[in-house]
Formats: sequence, C-alpha cells, structure tokens
Amino acid sequence: MINSVHTFHIPVMGIGFSADTPIRVAPLGISSVISLVDDLLLEKIRKYYTEKYGLPYIKISKDETDGRAKRISAYLDIVHEIVQNKMEEIKKQPFFENNKKHKYFEFLPEDSILKKKYNQLLKMEHSKERDALEKDLTRSMRSGSIDVNIMATVDRTLLDKNGNPLGQEFTDAKAGLRGFANSCVESSIVFSAGINQQLYSYMSKFRDFYRDKMGRIKKRIILKVSDFRSAFVQGKFLAKKGLEIYEFRIESGLNCGGHAFASNGILLPKLLKEFKEKRNSLAVEFKPLIKKYYKKMGWQYPESAMKNHPFITVQGGIGNHGEVRRLMEDFEMDSTGWASPFLLVPEVTCVDDSTRELLRQAQEKDLYLSDVSPLNIPFNNVHGTGSELWTQKKAMEGRPGSPCRKKFLVSNTEFTENPICLASRQYQKTKLIEFENMEISADKKAKLIRKGMEKACLCDHLGNGALIALGIAEERKAPQAVCPGPNIEWFNKFYTLKEMIGHIYGRGPSLVSSKRPHMFAKEIVMYVNHFEKLIDNFSNTPKEIKTIPECKKNLEEGLDFCLEIAQKSPYPGENLESLSTCVKQQRRRIESLYTRFKITLRH
Repeated sequence: MINSVHTFHIPVMGIGFSADTPIRVAPLGISSVISLVDDLLLEKIRKYYTEKYGLPYIKISKDETDGRAKRISAYLDIVHEIVQNKMEEIKKQPFFENNKKHKYFEFLPEDSILKKKYNQLLKMEHSKERDALEKDLTRSMRSGSIDVNIMATVDRTLLDKNGNPLGQEFTDAKAGLRGFANSCVESSIVFSAGINQQLYSYMSKFRDFYRDKMGRIKKRIILKVSDFRSAFVQGKFLAKKGLEIYEFRIESGLNCGGHAFASNGILLPKLLKEFKEKRNSLAVEFKPLIKKYYKKMGWQYPESAMKNHPFITVQGGIGNHGEVRRLMEDFEMDSTGWASPFLLVPEVTCVDDSTRELLRQAQEKDLYLSDVSPLNIPFNNVHGTGSELWTQKKAMEGRPGSPCRKKFLVSNTEFTENPICLASRQYQKTKLIEFENMEISADKKAKLIRKGMEKACLCDHLGNGALIALGIAEERKAPQAVCPGPNIEWFNKFYTLKEMIGHIYGRGPSLVSSKRPHMFAKEIVMYVNHFEKLIDNFSNTPKEIKTIPECKKNLEEGLDFCLEIAQKSPYPGENLESLSTCVKQQRRRIESLYTRFKITLRH
C-alpha cells in the first residue's frame, strides 16, 4: 500500500486495547487504529505518557468548552510527538547491530523493495556504495500510520450545564471528527457502524480532507463496510462533496471482534469477489463528482490524482499465511487486518494480565455472540470477564445496572424524556419493576429478567483493561470487558511481535494448529447460526417473510462459491478440506431450518 511499508494493519480493538498501539508499533512501520469513543480515557492515558516521556501536560477538564474535541486533538498530538521522537532515535541507530533499526527491516515482508535492499546491504563489505545504501535506506524509513476510528452512528447529543442541547457540531461523532481534524497527525479516519450523512457533510468544513496543490491528502478517509452497495452509496455521497475514499476496509459481518453487524447472509468470499470485479467502477463513478466539487470551490484537482483508486483491504477471522495469500492473490486485496491475535502480544496491545490470560485459555465454548451491548447489537464476547462477574454480582445483590458516568451509549427514552443507557442503574431498576408486574409464566419472566440484566457498562468496562495495564486503575475497582473475535481460540500463548509478524508473513512454523478450520468455514457456521436465530425468533411480520428467503438464497449462493474455492489447490497451511466439509454439512442444515420455517409459515 502506498502509505505503508507492511501488507497488514492492526485494526481498532475495543475502546482501550489499541489506544496506545501506535506508540508501540508505529516507529517500526506498522499502522494501527485508535478508538475515539472515550475521550476521557484518552485524557488519562495522555497524562500517563507525558509523565513517562517528560513532556508537558495541561489537563483538559471534563467541563471545558469543546473539551471532547480538545482532548482528542491533544492525545493524538502527543502520540504523534512520541512516535516521531522514537522514529528519529531509530533512524540514528547503526546498521549491522541487533537494535530497533534491525527490527524495522527484519519485520518487513520478503517481497518489499526495502527488505530486498536491506538484505543486499547485509552482504556488502564496507565501501562508499554501502554508505550510500545505508543513507538511502534510512531516508526511506517511515512510521506506521496513527489512524483513528469513529462509530459513525454512535452520535450522542451533548447537553450544557442546564440540560439544554448544545449545537449539532457538539455531538459525539462530530466532536471526535473535529478533534482528529484539528490534530497534527497525517493519517486516516475509519468510519464504522453505519452511515451518518450529517457527520460526512461536516467533514467538508476541514480543508485537510481534500488534496493540496501537490495532490496530497493530510487526513484520509477509510470506510469499514460489509457489503458493496453500502460502499458505493457512501462513496458517492462523499464524492459529491469532493471527498475521496482512500480505502474500503471490508470486514466479515460476524467473524470479527467487537460489535457484529450481520449482512443478510452475504458471505465474505462472495463479497470479496464482487469488490474484485467492480473495484475499478468505484473510481470511475466517483472521480467526475469529485472534480466537479473542486471546480465549484475554485480549486485545481491535480491530474496526478486521476489515476489513484481506492485501496481495498479485508479483515475478520484471518488466521494464517495461506489465508492471507488466498485473500491477496485470488481476491487482489491490497492489505489484511489482524486484530484479536494481537491481544496476546504484550508488546502491541494494552491489556491487563487477567484478561490476557483469560484470552490465552479461551476455547470455542467460552467464546460467544452476546447481548451485553447497550446498543442492542450482538457483541463478540468471552465468558469469565471481570465485567461479566461484576454485572452478575450486582444483579444478584438486587442492584442491577451501572452508575452511567460517561453516557456515551445513551439511546433509550422508554421511561425518560432524555435518552438513558440500557445498562444504567436507572433503566434497569425501572425495567425490573416492569418485568415483575407482568402477568406471564415464571419461566418467561425469569428469561426476560436475565436477558435485561445482562447489559454491561461497555463505556467503562471496555477501557478498564488499558487503565489497569498502565497502573492507572486497580483491578478490584475496575471490571474489565473484552471483545475478541472467535479466531482467538486457536491462539493459545503469549507471543512476541516478531513471532506474530512472522506468522502473518509465513516465516517459519505456523502459530495455529493445522486442524483450525478455514476462515471461510468458520464464517459459514456463524451465518447459519444467525439464520437459525432468524427462524427461531420468527414472528410472521412482512419484513421477516421477505428477509428469511433472501437470506437463504444469499447463503446458498455463497456456499456454491465456497465450494469452487475448496476445489482449488490450497496455499501452504490453508485448510481447504475443512471448507469443503463445512459447505456440505451446512447446506443440509440450511434445508432443515428452512423446512421448519415453511411449516411455521403455513400455520
């Protein structure tokens, strides 16, 4: 990729797990993503790192005007300063020694031009030519990108001290965007979790999202997508405002970490095939709209940029180098994203010891798609977290719910005029009374209560692991949530960064068992499970009557294509045999489930 020396990136993980990842890996050329959900958490981490590196720190109080945007800008500026300082230190280090400069080049992919030049250098005797090559290599070193993530539809309206709504520019997502736009980083913002047209329109206020006279864009746009139509619609909307998509980041709807946004049965291989076939049309459709906007604004659109096309990358459940080759060679992906496995790499992620050990031991039975999110969106989870134990304990004590100090996920107005959170003590106490007064069977009542009381305070709990790891919070006072993808079950040790990069690039023995099912097979099972849930929860609405047959059709088309893939020659380490077996098993299961649906429909 044009702005990266590596062919993988580290996506956002939770609220805090990748909050300081750029400080850890960007000086080694690796790009990663910081969540901008919790600016208060970032403020605490900024204080920690300014003290660690002897940098000035002026607190930005919780009540300061436009404090959220200011805290985000201040955090990103500090991360940028630390990364640049580290980068300069590494550049000054000599070659031919076991230092971080050696690591920088050692970690590069084998087919990298820089890596080939470095290997050439190692074979040279001291000479003027070698000195010149050393200078050339040093000049070519660049840090990984300090990217950020915004959940576009998590866009709470902030209130002033008197409880009155502030202006539209002070919603959470817009303030987060403004914080990024006003920071000094030259990197990308990743938009996930849906479309927010007001937020996208707001970007047009910041010149850094547009090309300068040299054709460079300081603040790039990445869209995380799980279907082609959404990518096209969002890209066209932005193009009309002169805004270019730098990268479409495809993610499996279910085989991922964090919140799961299931498509209606469209499997990842089918989606990748569509992007491969139509990727050129994205630029063809968008460029005229972008040029038209530049002309309207009186700007010159650089001719050199006309040949630039959006990059297409993929993430979600990738487990070995064979699968990487399938994605990059067969589907022509530009890069792959690796998240959950890095939760077991202490050099990379900010995870407390208890949670990391829980993840190391996690088996398939421990990993599940939960209902703990206050957003009422399925959330990938693992049993036994501090958050789960704390939430259960409070419910058993008759005090379900959390204090809701941060209010990032407030959305419900069932009992109140202003939105409150489903995990809040206020909501759960009121809801519990409603459940108790229902005239239903004891079993149904118990099930409703158990499901309702399951909601967790993700605002606090997803960030606590990072605070504990940095010594800012005590574990006994800070319940920790975590959101790994199901792929974590096959990674059962703590790894060094060198080991994990070697695994991604296929150097040496694989870190996972040869019995691990193919990533496409795992996704198939998860989508058939999703299909089963649709049928189990069927309530005979017109939407369901239309959606369920469509889901079946999409699944069957995806299975047909997966069977085509399974009949190809596997790349080294790629378990295509498991894909073939899975297709046959899940096809029978789909037919059985659909028969049940038709019987229910007739009655």
